[in-house]
Amino acid sequence: MYLQRRNRILRQSPAIRAMVAETILRPEDFIVPLFVVEGKDVKEEISTMPGYYRLSLDNLAREVKELWGLGLKSILLFVKVPDELKDNKGTEAVNPDGLMQRAIKTAKNACPDMLIMTDVALDPFSSFGHDGIVEGQEIVNDATVEVLAAMSVSHAQAGADFVAPSDMMDGRIAAIREALEENNFTRTGIMSYSAKYASCFYGPFRDALDSAPGFGDKKTYQMNYTNRIEAIKETLMDVEEGADIVMVKPALAYLDIIREVKDSVTVPVSAYNISGEYSMIKMAAKAGILDEEKAIIETLTAIKRAGADLIATYFSKDAVRLIN
Repeated sequence: MYLQRRNRILRQSPAIRAMVAETILRPEDFIVPLFVVEGKDVKEEISTMPGYYRLSLDNLAREVKELWGLGLKSILLFVKVPDELKDNKGTEAVNPDGLMQRAIKTAKNACPDMLIMTDVALDPFSSFGHDGIVEGQEIVNDATVEVLAAMSVSHAQAGADFVAPSDMMDGRIAAIREALEENNFTRTGIMSYSAKYASCFYGPFRDALDSAPGFGDKKTYQMNYTNRIEAIKETLMDVEEGADIVMVKPALAYLDIIREVKDSVTVPVSAYNISGEYSMIKMAAKAGILDEEKAIIETLTAIKRAGADLIATYFSKDAVRLIN
């Protein structure tokens, strides 16, 4: 049998496969989400996210140093706010001595070179568990955007390198950029959750922060998962308004969206490998259904192959150990 081309030649050994690999994972690809709580020496495992923890500020400092030592250079901070500090105005969100602001300073002091990103949304601070201010049964847009802009400035004042608005309110990127400019935070970046879908895979995250909506759902602001063109429209608008990085969330069920966004913009594209995606692999591995290490690398490679320049993932520490 004579063949002009034998494609299997490029697959026949590990050395050849490595040489021609098209998608390579690096520690620099990963953004590490971290959950912060009040207290001292707190390291609470999240029941629905095996192997992932809520950390008090002292343990946050230790974690940041460990991450840097592993070659991980970017973190994304979230805070679990005590119920008594929650209201419908976002008061605690802009408190200069709030948990988020102290977490930013703690992380920067622990590792000045670590790139610190911060979640900008009201759901952890809301008595209603929604990403915006509630009037009746409506999550109102413009009043929410005003608080998000003030919140972003507060994070920048504390030392954040990037603010990451995850709320999906209209016009918030332009408002945040304007507020940062007016307050002379011209070096603070914006990583916008540009295409954030209303997904069933967020459940474990909401357990981690006790931020589930108190009524209804988030479908009036997060996107309908049936839509593709809308994601491109939202992303292009965010870029026009001043976003430095755009994000697709979730990742695994939206690989097609990641690719289309990547093909449509010239700014870096991030994707969030979210809590439900993490927990599925962890629990399936625990049940003996799949090989956890192989599943982690295959999943993250698929997200990068789809077009993500950056991946926010709870697997960051596992992944960097595996690829090293």
